[in-house]
Amino acid sequence: MLKGPVSISLRLTIWFGGIFFSGWVLFGTVMWINLKGTLRAERYQTLARRVDRLQDLLNKSRDESDEDRYKVFKNFSNATGNGLAEVFTSDGRRAYPSPSSAAEAFSWPAVGSGNAELFLHVDSAGQPYWVIERPYSLNGQALVLVAAAPEAANLIILQSFWKGLLAATPILLLISSAGGYWLSRRALKPVDRITAAARSISIGNLSKRLPVSNSRDELQRLAETCNAMLQRLDSAVNQIKRFTADASHELRGPLSFTRTVAEVALRNPHADPESRKAFEDIVEEAAKATDLLEGMLTLARADSNSSDAVLEPVDLTAVVEEACGLARTMADERNLTLSVSTASASRVSVLGDFSSLRRLLWILLDNALKYTPSPGRIDVAISAVSGRATLTVRDSGIGIAQSDLPHIFDRFYRADPSRSQVEGSGLGLAIAKWIADLHHADLSVESRQEVGSAFRLVFPRSDLKAQ
Repeated sequence: MLKGPVSISLRLTIWFGGIFFSGWVLFGTVMWINLKGTLRAERYQTLARRVDRLQDLLNKSRDESDEDRYKVFKNFSNATGNGLAEVFTSDGRRAYPSPSSAAEAFSWPAVGSGNAELFLHVDSAGQPYWVIERPYSLNGQALVLVAAAPEAANLIILQSFWKGLLAATPILLLISSAGGYWLSRRALKPVDRITAAARSISIGNLSKRLPVSNSRDELQRLAETCNAMLQRLDSAVNQIKRFTADASHELRGPLSFTRTVAEVALRNPHADPESRKAFEDIVEEAAKATDLLEGMLTLARADSNSSDAVLEPVDLTAVVEEACGLARTMADERNLTLSVSTASASRVSVLGDFSSLRRLLWILLDNALKYTPSPGRIDVAISAVSGRATLTVRDSGIGIAQSDLPHIFDRFYRADPSRSQVEGSGLGLAIAKWIADLHHADLSVESRQEVGSAFRLVFPRSDLKAQ
C-alpha cells in the first residue's frame, strides 16, 4: 500500500493499468471461452460428418451381406479417425466386431435407447475424448453409430492461447502504464504551470496572475477562478495597506502635538509633582507610539514598493563605524563590551543605500543591547570572501528559542515571555528583513538560549572589490 503523498499522475497511471489489466483478464477469459466453444463445435462437426459418411456407406450396402457391410465399415473406420468407430445395437452390444484394437480398447459410454443424437465428453486411458452417438435403423434393426476423436489437439491450442495471453500481459501492461503516465503528465502539465505560478505569488506580488490556457476545460476554469480570487485578495490587501499608511500618517500629527504639549508643560516650574509625573508618562508613551507609527509607515512603503533608496557603492566599514559609534555609549551604560573587527585592513564596499544600511545595523545592535544582560559582549564583524561581503552581529544574550526562529522576522511577532518583557513593537526585525531584501542580501539568524544570537547579513556577489 502506498504511503505518503502520491501524485495524480501516478494514481491515474495505477488506475489506468488496473483497468487495463482487468479488461485484459476479462478479454482473455471471454476469448478462451469462445475459443473453447469454437473448438468443441469444430470437433462436433468433424464427428458428425464422419458418422454421416458411415451412415451413407451402410445405406449403400443395405442389400449386401453382413460380412460385406462389415468390410465396408472396417475400411471406413481405419481410413478415418484411427479406427475409433463402432456400431452398437440398442441394447449396447456390438453389431459388428471392432474395426481396430483402439476401438476395442476404447472406453465407450453406455449406449442409450433414445432417439436423440448425443455429443459426450469421456476419458479413456487417461486421455480426454469427444464421442458422438447417433441412433440409426438398418433393415428394420435399431442401431447406434458412434465415433470418437481425441481432445488433445484442442487442449494444446487452448494451452498455447493462455501462454500467449500471459506472456503478452506484462508487456502490454508496461506499455499501457507508460502510455497512461505520458497521457496523464501531458494532461496535467498545465497544473504544473499553475502550481509554479501560484508558489511564486506572495503578499508582495498579489498583482501577478496564473497562466490561463484557452482549453475550455476544468483547468481553464480553475485558473480563472484562482485569478478572480487573487484579484479580490489584491484589492483587500491594498485597502488594508492604504488604511495602515493613511492611519499612521494621520496619527503622526496628533501624537506630535500631544508630545509637544506635554514637553512644554514639563517646563512649567509651578507644576505639581503628580502633574509632572503624568506629563513625563505622556511624553514617554507618545515617543513609543511615534516609533511604532514610523515602523508601520516604513513597512507600508515596503508593501507598496515605494522606496527612495538608491543603490550605489557604499563603504560598509563606514556604516558599521557610524552605527557602532552611536551604540557604544549605550553599551557602556549597560556594562556591555562592543567590539568591531574586519577580516583585513581594507575597506569593503557594497551596492546599497547608506542610511538604510545604517538603520538595518542599528536595529540589529539595538536588539543585541536589549537582550544581552550585564556583563555581556556584542561583536560586530565584517568579512569579504569570494566577492561576498558578510556582516555579523553576535551577542552573548538570552538567545531565542528554536520554535521562535522561523517567525523572528514576522511583523509584530514577540518571542517567549522573557523577551517580551523588553520594550518593543515587534517591527524592528521585519524592517531589517525588508532592507536586506531591498539590497538583495540574505539576513539570517542563529541562536541558542542562554548562549546568545548571531545575525548574519550576506550581500550578493558584485564587481566591487575591497578598497
